[in-house]
Amino acid sequence: MKRQIALVVLGLFTVTAFAQKDELKTAEKAIKKQDFATAVSAINSSEGLIADADEKTKSKFYFLKGQAFGGNKEYEKSAKAYNDLFAFEKSTGKERYSDDAIPLLNTLKDEVNKNGFALYEAKNYKEAAKAFYVRYTLDKKDTLFLSNAAQLALQSQDFDTAYDYYSQLKDLGYTGIKEVYGAIDKDSNKKITFNSKEEMNLMMKSGKYINNSITNSPSKRNDILKNLVTILTKQQKNDEAITLVQELRKQEPDNLQLLLTEAYIYNDLKQPKKFEALMKEATDKDPMNPDLYYNIGIVNYNEKNIEQAEKYFTKALEINPDYPKGNWMLANTLILKDGDLVTKMNALPMSDVKNYSKYEAERKSLFNKILPFLIKADKEERSESTVRMLIGVYDQLEKNDEATALRKVLETLK
Repeated sequence: MKRQIALVVLGLFTVTAFAQKDELKTAEKAIKKQDFATAVSAINSSEGLIADADEKTKSKFYFLKGQAFGGNKEYEKSAKAYNDLFAFEKSTGKERYSDDAIPLLNTLKDEVNKNGFALYEAKNYKEAAKAFYVRYTLDKKDTLFLSNAAQLALQSQDFDTAYDYYSQLKDLGYTGIKEVYGAIDKDSNKKITFNSKEEMNLMMKSGKYINNSITNSPSKRNDILKNLVTILTKQQKNDEAITLVQELRKQEPDNLQLLLTEAYIYNDLKQPKKFEALMKEATDKDPMNPDLYYNIGIVNYNEKNIEQAEKYFTKALEINPDYPKGNWMLANTLILKDGDLVTKMNALPMSDVKNYSKYEAERKSLFNKILPFLIKADKEERSESTVRMLIGVYDQLEKNDEATALRKVLETLK
């Protein structure tokens, strides 16, 4: 009885082995004829039988599977098959098909890459992201393709996919830092960048360039972390976003960008006190950064915290007197104080000449304070708004000639 059972089991293994080989032969013939649909069908039929196959059959299965799915334009499945082949043969120590697979894989890389760029040029960013991700899976040393895939997924607002790709970049420790080869063009005195060190060295021999240099491009690490948090906020997952950014800050306590990212989440959530507390922490870390003071000023301006807004806009301009919009926003903040003075004046009884004169003097002092910031804002970026406000200030200060001249300018801006 035992012998009979053994024979039956042996017979089953034999039938299975023949079935595997028949399907693989069918796939192999179909691939040669470029009948990839038939090849895929044969591969799928043998998929469930392959677990018990011998090493040589398994290797051949992965090799044919990569070709079948690649020819059928199912690039992701093809990539997985080739990677399974390389991993399997590495584990067995016998490379039966890996050498033959490498040129096929390189051809597949080029095809997928061209497909990705074609989709990108067609502005089909969602599908382009998927194509570049497949290109990355074909050779995971090429992490630039994963970075491109993440950016395009985010651009197409495919947030779940973008989050997945950016998470992979984070876990890989990807920075995107690369060497930048440059030199100064003698004729234009402008910096020119080259594609490689070899190209730079060759162009330097022409005598047209000077001061060649090799520098590093900026790290993309902060952008990756920021985008992960941004994606969660875009999906209205604010609690998850705050949890993530706080966890990241624990890992990288000196990372100013993460601190600012958390601050701006609270700003978006209309929690100005938490925003300002975090921004104060940021200014402690980077006290000479005018962007920080300007942004705190904006939040206080929107909340009608005039004194605080004035304080922070003033600080930004102390660091950089030409800070874009800084003079304009400080002038707008100060002009709000005039409204309070006018309200006080209108509330006075007709007989209170003393306090009326006092407030009138305060208004004049205020307009004199506003004037230099407003003049500079108008010089930086003239608009109908800057000219109108300047006319109003000149009128209050009884500078009639200046006001008259600007009224003529105003007519040209309407």
